[in-house]
Amino acid sequence: MLGIGSSVRNQAGAPAANAPQQAFGAERFVQPVEQCEFTLTGILEQLQRDPWPVAADRRALRSTGAAMAVAVGMMESAFPNAGGRIMLFCGGPATQGPGMVVGAELKEPMRSHHDIDKEADRHYRKAIKFYEALARRAAAAGHAVDVFSGCLDQVGLAEMKSMVNWTGGNMVLTDSFVTAIFKQSFQRVLDKDEAGDLQMGFNATLEVQTTKELKVCGMIGPGVSAAKKSAMVSDTEIGVGGTTAWRLPAVTARTTVGVFFEVANQQSQALQPGSRGLVQFSTTYQHARGDYRMRVTTIARSWAEGASPDIPASFDQEAAAVLMARIAVFKAEAEEVGDVLRWLDRMLIRLCQKFGDYRRDDPASFRLGPSFSIYPQFMYHLRRSQFLQVFNSSPDETAFYRHCLFREDTTNSLTMIQPSLMSYGFEGAPAPVLLDSVSMKPDVILMLDTFFHILIWHGETIAEWRKAGYHEQPEYENLKLLLEAPVVDTQSLLVERMPVPRYIVCDQNGSQARFLVSKLNPSTSYSSTNQYGGGEAVLTDDVNVSTFLSALSGLAVKNAS
Repeated sequence: MLGIGSSVRNQAGAPAANAPQQAFGAERFVQPVEQCEFTLTGILEQLQRDPWPVAADRRALRSTGAAMAVAVGMMESAFPNAGGRIMLFCGGPATQGPGMVVGAELKEPMRSHHDIDKEADRHYRKAIKFYEALARRAAAAGHAVDVFSGCLDQVGLAEMKSMVNWTGGNMVLTDSFVTAIFKQSFQRVLDKDEAGDLQMGFNATLEVQTTKELKVCGMIGPGVSAAKKSAMVSDTEIGVGGTTAWRLPAVTARTTVGVFFEVANQQSQALQPGSRGLVQFSTTYQHARGDYRMRVTTIARSWAEGASPDIPASFDQEAAAVLMARIAVFKAEAEEVGDVLRWLDRMLIRLCQKFGDYRRDDPASFRLGPSFSIYPQFMYHLRRSQFLQVFNSSPDETAFYRHCLFREDTTNSLTMIQPSLMSYGFEGAPAPVLLDSVSMKPDVILMLDTFFHILIWHGETIAEWRKAGYHEQPEYENLKLLLEAPVVDTQSLLVERMPVPRYIVCDQNGSQARFLVSKLNPSTSYSSTNQYGGGEAVLTDDVNVSTFLSALSGLAVKNAS
């Protein structure tokens, strides 16, 4: 599969070329592309819509779970421990057989978050168990599973998420298979480099070695445990723990994992001055050509006492925010969201008490150093994000959002947590502005990047000029250039991102402006005004950043020892 299965069979010890060729059962079903390209193309060209009639009050019968079981069984039997991908193109929910997520009758609705929380859906738990078993089998054989959804309704991504998350596959959520989002995302999965090789690796194993002062708590990312026990394993599990090695069936240049450690000798003898802790990451993977490669990275960090100024000076608040987001979302898969939010609040308060500068019981005196200054703001947006606030999101959408967070790097993950906002106007060059309702002005154009959506918002005045056609008149060339500037800037984001984000163009007070308004800090709402003046009022009961930080300051200085 993917041109690398043959290299596994022809390793050292394989029969000579002139020896009688052994017949593999897999050849009945799987052939190299160059041998079956014509036949495969003909099959794809002749595919037709299922002619079997579907009653108006019923859903189409789909045996998605059975099909996946057959695919996993064929791959693990024919190509064990050889790189491969199983791609599922899902146009609707599974309605029969193992792994079904909803019945065939339309009177039975698709499950919601409320149904899952109350355990009111009779298919959910059984489907989760079925697809998790398939995910373990695929991961053990070194195969990735990609799921492409092309349906206006849910298809069962919430049940099938383990097949993607545990194997390092791709998850793409679209309304239809004819959209540009699907077509471009699918093409990028199979992109090749200058040498003609697929830009992906297979059968990766990530192993961690540390000095005796550190223990490994776990990993959160696109992989499963390799069940390697050692003295370096911590009793505290974070994510996939209890091991120092993990299997990542598929990796790309963008694959990112979070590994968590704890200091093992906090209560024992003090560390020697100038001593260092060492962490070594060893990654072995199969290249698309079929050969195996190893990459080893060793880092050393000096030890410091708890009160040392080196600790706050070396704190990376962006990376810390992303790691905390991964832990919170991982916990949210098994715990109540309210409990996760309270845990996030406790962790933030403890950090402020530990590293803040304040006088006891005096909130006005509270200050955070430059290394921590925007961390509380990240936590504010994380608490409001679609990763933890599932209202107005289907279970499938939540599964898709969380899947992307678990695999993207720090920059992209921060964009998901706290989107970036650029302002375009006549007064100067494009510039980043506050993610705040005060930034919505009638004479500017805003570009919002949430990673999942790229939105261009026209202020009321700009929209009226555009509708009047002023930008088409030569004397208003500057308006034409202003309208084109954000469109040009979005192209680079659309080209490099995977999956391809949804592209939205809207006007102030338009229906799709909700995508922007929902992400803004409501410093101007129906019940309050902001200190800067201007901006559009946001109709929400959410507290704004200022209120959140004021409450945080009060809790941090209260009962502080």
